[in-house]
Amino acid sequence: MAATVQSLVFSSPISRCSHQPRSFSGLSIGAIHSSASSSFNGQSLHLPRSSIPRKSQMQNISRLSIMMVKPTIQFIQGIDEQTIPDVKLTKSRDGTNGMAIFTFTEPSVFDSSSVVGDITGFYMIDEEGVLQSVDVNAKFVNGKPAGVEAKYVMRTPRDWDRFMRFMERYANANGLSFVKK
Repeated sequence: MAATVQSLVFSSPISRCSHQPRSFSGLSIGAIHSSASSSFNGQSLHLPRSSIPRKSQMQNISRLSIMMVKPTIQFIQGIDEQTIPDVKLTKSRDGTNGMAIFTFTEPSVFDSSSVVGDITGFYMIDEEGVLQSVDVNAKFVNGKPAGVEAKYVMRTPRDWDRFMRFMERYANANGLSFVKK
Protein backbone atom coordinates (compact mmCIF):
# COMPACT_ATOMS: atom_id res chain seq x y z
CA MET A 1 0.00 0.00 0.00
CA ALA A 2 2.76 2.47 0.95
CA ALA A 3 4.58 1.82 -2.35
CA THR A 4 1.38 2.48 -4.30
CA VAL A 5 0.73 5.74 -2.47
CA GLN A 6 4.36 6.82 -2.95
CA SER A 7 4.14 6.05 -6.69
CA LEU A 8 0.99 8.15 -6.96
CA VAL A 9 2.55 10.99 -5.00
CA PHE A 10 5.83 10.94 -6.95
CA SER A 11 4.00 11.07 -10.29
CA SER A 12 1.61 13.80 -9.20
CA PRO A 13 2.23 17.38 -10.33
CA ILE A 14 1.72 18.38 -6.72
CA SER A 15 4.87 16.45 -5.73
CA ARG A 16 7.08 18.57 -7.98
CA CYS A 17 6.59 21.63 -5.78
CA SER A 18 6.12 20.02 -2.37
CA HIS A 19 8.92 19.91 0.16
CA GLN A 20 6.76 19.30 3.25
CA PRO A 21 5.93 15.88 4.68
CA ARG A 22 2.47 14.70 3.63
CA SER A 23 0.07 12.29 5.29
CA PHE A 24 -2.47 10.26 3.28
CA SER A 25 -4.96 8.05 5.11
CA GLY A 26 -2.68 7.76 8.11
CA LEU A 27 0.51 7.04 6.09
CA SER A 28 3.21 9.60 6.60
CA ILE A 29 5.51 10.20 3.64
CA GLY A 30 8.71 12.20 4.06
CA ALA A 31 9.79 15.26 2.10
CA ILE A 32 9.23 14.90 -1.63
CA HIS A 33 11.70 16.56 -3.99
CA SER A 34 11.19 17.39 -7.64
CA SER A 35 14.21 15.26 -8.56
CA ALA A 36 12.55 12.04 -7.37
CA SER A 37 11.99 9.50 -10.11
CA SER A 38 9.45 6.73 -10.33
CA SER A 39 8.76 3.75 -12.54
CA PHE A 40 5.06 4.63 -12.50
CA ASN A 41 3.88 5.13 -16.09
CA GLY A 42 0.16 5.65 -15.52
CA GLN A 43 -1.84 8.84 -15.53
CA SER A 44 -1.43 11.38 -12.78
CA LEU A 45 -4.08 11.29 -10.13
CA HIS A 46 -5.73 14.64 -9.46
CA LEU A 47 -7.83 14.87 -6.30
CA PRO A 48 -9.64 18.14 -5.87
CA ARG A 49 -9.26 19.44 -2.33
CA SER A 50 -13.03 19.36 -1.74
CA SER A 51 -13.20 15.59 -2.40
CA ILE A 52 -11.02 14.80 0.60
CA PRO A 53 -13.31 14.89 3.64
CA ARG A 54 -12.03 17.12 6.41
CA LYS A 55 -12.46 16.28 10.05
CA SER A 56 -15.12 19.00 10.37
CA GLN A 57 -17.02 17.52 7.41
CA MET A 58 -16.97 14.08 9.03
CA GLN A 59 -18.44 15.55 12.24
CA ASN A 60 -21.26 17.14 10.21
CA ILE A 61 -22.05 13.78 8.62
CA SER A 62 -22.43 12.15 12.04
CA ARG A 63 -24.65 15.02 13.21
CA LEU A 64 -26.91 14.52 10.20
CA SER A 65 -27.53 10.92 11.12
CA ILE A 66 -28.53 11.98 14.62
CA MET A 67 -30.93 14.58 13.23
CA MET A 68 -32.74 11.99 11.15
CA VAL A 69 -34.53 10.55 14.23
CA LYS A 70 -38.26 10.21 13.67
CA PRO A 71 -40.18 11.74 16.58
CA THR A 72 -41.86 8.94 18.51
CA ILE A 73 -43.68 8.21 21.72
CA GLN A 74 -42.90 5.11 23.77
CA PHE A 75 -44.26 3.52 26.95
CA ILE A 76 -41.75 0.68 26.86
CA GLN A 77 -38.27 1.82 25.88
CA GLY A 78 -37.45 0.69 22.36
CA ILE A 79 -41.09 0.00 21.35
CA ASP A 80 -42.79 2.84 19.45
CA GLU A 81 -46.44 3.55 20.21
CA GLN A 82 -48.44 3.31 17.00
CA THR A 83 -51.66 4.94 18.26
CA ILE A 84 -51.85 8.70 17.72
CA PRO A 85 -52.97 10.42 20.95
CA ASP A 86 -55.38 13.23 21.65
CA VAL A 87 -53.29 15.97 23.31
CA LYS A 88 -54.63 18.74 25.55
CA LEU A 89 -52.40 21.60 26.66
CA THR A 90 -52.77 23.93 29.60
CA LYS A 91 -50.53 26.87 30.43
CA SER A 92 -50.46 29.21 33.41
CA ARG A 93 -51.49 32.83 32.87
CA ASP A 94 -47.94 34.06 33.39
CA GLY A 95 -46.57 31.44 30.96
CA THR A 96 -44.06 29.98 33.41
CA ASN A 97 -45.47 26.45 33.53
CA GLY A 98 -47.92 24.14 31.85
CA MET A 99 -49.12 20.59 31.37
CA ALA A 100 -49.75 18.29 28.42
CA ILE A 101 -52.28 15.49 28.80
CA PHE A 102 -52.00 12.66 26.27
CA THR A 103 -54.97 10.34 25.86
CA PHE A 104 -54.43 7.11 23.90
CA THR A 105 -57.52 5.09 22.97
CA GLU A 106 -56.69 1.40 22.52
CA PRO A 107 -52.90 1.94 22.37
CA SER A 108 -50.66 -0.65 20.77
CA VAL A 109 -48.56 -0.90 23.94
CA PHE A 110 -51.08 -3.40 25.32
CA ASP A 111 -50.42 -5.68 22.34
CA SER A 112 -46.68 -5.89 23.09
CA SER A 113 -46.53 -5.39 26.88
CA SER A 114 -47.15 -9.06 27.66
CA VAL A 115 -44.30 -10.09 25.36
CA VAL A 116 -41.79 -7.25 25.88
CA GLY A 117 -42.44 -6.07 29.43
CA ASP A 118 -44.27 -3.57 31.58
CA ILE A 119 -44.95 0.08 30.89
CA THR A 120 -41.97 1.90 32.42
CA GLY A 121 -42.96 5.52 31.73
CA PHE A 122 -43.87 7.96 29.01
CA TYR A 123 -41.04 8.82 26.59
CA MET A 124 -41.16 11.45 23.85
CA ILE A 125 -38.11 10.97 21.63
CA ASP A 126 -36.80 13.26 18.89
CA GLU A 127 -33.52 14.58 17.49
CA GLU A 128 -32.91 16.71 20.59
CA GLY A 129 -33.24 13.83 23.03
CA VAL A 130 -35.88 12.40 25.34
CA LEU A 131 -38.66 14.07 27.33
CA GLN A 132 -40.08 11.71 29.94
CA SER A 133 -42.70 11.37 32.62
CA VAL A 134 -43.76 8.66 35.03
CA ASP A 135 -47.30 10.04 35.38
CA VAL A 136 -48.99 7.30 33.31
CA ASN A 137 -52.40 5.75 34.07
CA ALA A 138 -54.07 2.84 32.27
CA LYS A 139 -57.86 2.69 31.92
CA PHE A 140 -59.70 -0.60 31.94
CA VAL A 141 -63.26 -1.41 30.81
CA ASN A 142 -64.70 -4.78 31.93
CA GLY A 143 -61.21 -5.93 32.93
CA LYS A 144 -59.69 -5.22 29.52
CA PRO A 145 -57.26 -2.39 28.77
CA ALA A 146 -59.05 0.45 26.98
CA GLY A 147 -56.70 3.41 27.11
CA VAL A 148 -53.74 5.20 28.60
CA GLU A 149 -53.47 8.73 29.91
CA ALA A 150 -50.03 10.30 30.34
CA LYS A 151 -49.23 13.72 31.79
CA TYR A 152 -46.13 15.76 31.08
CA VAL A 153 -45.53 18.78 33.33
CA MET A 154 -43.51 21.76 32.10
CA ARG A 155 -42.15 23.84 34.98
CA THR A 156 -40.24 26.54 33.09
CA PRO A 157 -40.63 28.50 29.83
CA ARG A 158 -37.61 26.54 28.54
CA ASP A 159 -39.41 23.23 29.23
CA TRP A 160 -42.48 24.59 27.40
CA ASP A 161 -40.42 25.62 24.35
CA ARG A 162 -38.67 22.24 24.24
CA PHE A 163 -42.00 20.41 24.45
CA MET A 164 -43.48 22.55 21.67
CA ARG A 165 -40.50 21.75 19.40
CA PHE A 166 -41.11 18.03 20.02
CA MET A 167 -44.84 18.40 19.31
CA GLU A 168 -44.20 20.30 16.09
CA ARG A 169 -41.91 17.50 14.86
CA TYR A 170 -44.32 14.79 16.04
CA ALA A 171 -47.28 16.53 14.39
CA ASN A 172 -45.42 16.94 11.09
CA ALA A 173 -44.35 13.28 11.10
CA ASN A 174 -47.89 12.05 11.82
CA GLY A 175 -50.03 14.52 9.87
CA LEU A 176 -51.52 16.22 12.94
CA SER A 177 -52.72 19.79 13.34
CA PHE A 178 -53.31 22.18 16.22
CA VAL A 179 -56.89 23.19 17.03
CA LYS A 180 -57.40 25.97 19.56
CA LYS A 181 -60.60 25.62 21.64
